[in-house]
Amino acid sequence: MGTPDFAVASLAALADAGHEICAVVTQPDRPSGRGYKLAPPAVKTAALERGLQVFQPETLKNEALLPLLEQTRPDAVVVAAYGKLLPQYVLGFPPLGCINVHASLLPKYRGAAPINWAVINGERESGVTIMYMEKGLDTGDMLLAVRTPIADDDTAGTLHDRLAALGADALVHALALLEAGRITPVKQDDSLHTYAPMLSRDDCRLDFRQSAKQVRDRIRGLAPFPGAFMTLDGRQIKVYEAQFAPGVGEPGRVLYADKERGLVVACADGALRLDTLQPQGKRRMAAKEYLAGHPVLPGAAAE
Repeated sequence: MGTPDFAVASLAALADAGHEICAVVTQPDRPSGRGYKLAPPAVKTAALERGLQVFQPETLKNEALLPLLEQTRPDAVVVAAYGKLLPQYVLGFPPLGCINVHASLLPKYRGAAPINWAVINGERESGVTIMYMEKGLDTGDMLLAVRTPIADDDTAGTLHDRLAALGADALVHALALLEAGRITPVKQDDSLHTYAPMLSRDDCRLDFRQSAKQVRDRIRGLAPFPGAFMTLDGRQIKVYEAQFAPGVGEPGRVLYADKERGLVVACADGALRLDTLQPQGKRRMAAKEYLAGHPVLPGAAAE
């Protein structure tokens, strides 16, 4: 059970390891792109390429998945970024349990957006936890965890890709240990938990009253999707890359805006050079290219 790109690696690893995949359950096709045409989830595409049967229920309520479970009688249900909470009739069905690939080092960052929040919050390390699922949100016993450092130039996108691969390998390893009876579940310490909620629009707005590091971490943690944004000279602009720059001034004020120094904005303790921008309705571009067509005066407010 999975939906976005993150889950494709786990699906492929299961198949390549020789597991019999009874069925793949994913979210329904959704409108996507400028034309809002229906597009299949990444997992559906990957599953069909392997000749697997795919199910896309709108809801799991009212035991909608029970006929499929009774037909296939799976030993285990594996979940990776499926996007819906599993009801008890699913959780209690497979003899080896429902096993989740969660993109954080639990109990930190339970919730929908652990990769983004780990980078936004300036964490130096992340990882994947293979865990049993229960009724609580990412509260089940842990089976296996793998770690990876978060580099200064990592974005949510680069960390996502690394964790997807690490999680797929860890999943196959955990299932082998589980099947052999050589793994001992470990309870989470609830007192250490943190929450990684779904990102809101307010979470994506840059606040230059924060430190330069905090602003840059937010830009990295929202790249490439959904993207951090600011308003400059009345235009909404997404920001995808930024580097520390010399300069001090009132937070949120443009210090420099020219082809030599780029677009530099003051923060609470220093400044950032905003390198890659995307004006609303336009393509992504270098800041110097943007400035060539949209001159910005020093002192302009970025907010």
